[in-house]
Amino acid sequence: MGARVCAKAAARPRGWNSWRWQMAHAATAPEGAAALRVAERYPFFAVPYALELAAKCPEFALQTFPDARELADAATGQADPFSENGAASATPGMKHRYPDRVLVMASCACAMRCRHCTRKGLLPGAGTILEPGRLGRAVAWVRRHPAVRDVLVSGGDPLVLPDARVKEIVDAFAALPQIDIVRVCTRAPCTLPMRVTPALARMLARPRKVWVNTHFNCAGEITPEAAAACARLVDAGIPVSCQTVLMKGVNDTPEKMLALLRALTRIRVRPYYVFLCDPVAGVSHLRVSAAKARALEKTVAESIGGLSMPRFVADVPGARRKIPLSSPECAAALRERKLPL
Repeated sequence: MGARVCAKAAARPRGWNSWRWQMAHAATAPEGAAALRVAERYPFFAVPYALELAAKCPEFALQTFPDARELADAATGQADPFSENGAASATPGMKHRYPDRVLVMASCACAMRCRHCTRKGLLPGAGTILEPGRLGRAVAWVRRHPAVRDVLVSGGDPLVLPDARVKEIVDAFAALPQIDIVRVCTRAPCTLPMRVTPALARMLARPRKVWVNTHFNCAGEITPEAAAACARLVDAGIPVSCQTVLMKGVNDTPEKMLALLRALTRIRVRPYYVFLCDPVAGVSHLRVSAAKARALEKTVAESIGGLSMPRFVADVPGARRKIPLSSPECAAALRERKLPL
């Protein structure tokens, strides 16, 4: 879809800097018969800003547009490897995998349907915390479980919601004395940076418990607009960290990974995790082996300071932590699930 996207991007019509305009003008049908077949199984959605970025950044394009290889393991892979619609669900709209943390599903929508998404087999049909009565029940559940001290507000992307709805969720959990951290997990700084307005940053900073976990995968994603969005959060006093997914062709060389980590450090975003692709159906064409990831981690660690060095980990179903790739248990866990070693 390259030439057509470039033509659209060059104009930048009135409304471009409005996140609501971006969402209203998102593309929902990719070009080409093969891409359309993939989108029937794994939906396509990308706001104009993301399409413009994809036209300029090949690594971002790999994350944006459907690929026929997504269907290769669609029938045999797991749509819900972490049992988020089953055993991990504490109460509707909220997941409980770790003793001190819960994950709240704030939205089933995003500014872009990332092709590597861990919930690509669940969205847009998963239920959210904002369905009637659910938020109150979830807050009551957390209150009854005082070991919970960390709430992850995720989705989808919570920042596709209006400010008032984001505030409703954040404030409900931040008001509990037991809660130390409310993490807003969002890719908006990368895919929809105009969403991070000064008013939103001030609102998130008000409870003095909010951290933002965002998601950049390559240096080309850190545009001036993205850098400004992150600056608005940091300048408001909100710590911002980045969770990156390791992917073939996107960031799986030392040069690409180092460029990303250095760019994040320059904009005051702390590199936090680098994940292997989750064991979810439809992402095998992007998956990097653990052996290659460990070699990459070693090279990067020898080339960059500790403040810029993330932890390289795998998120394995049933594990009680994110497993460091260098740990003995990682190989056993991956072997058990027949994932690349």
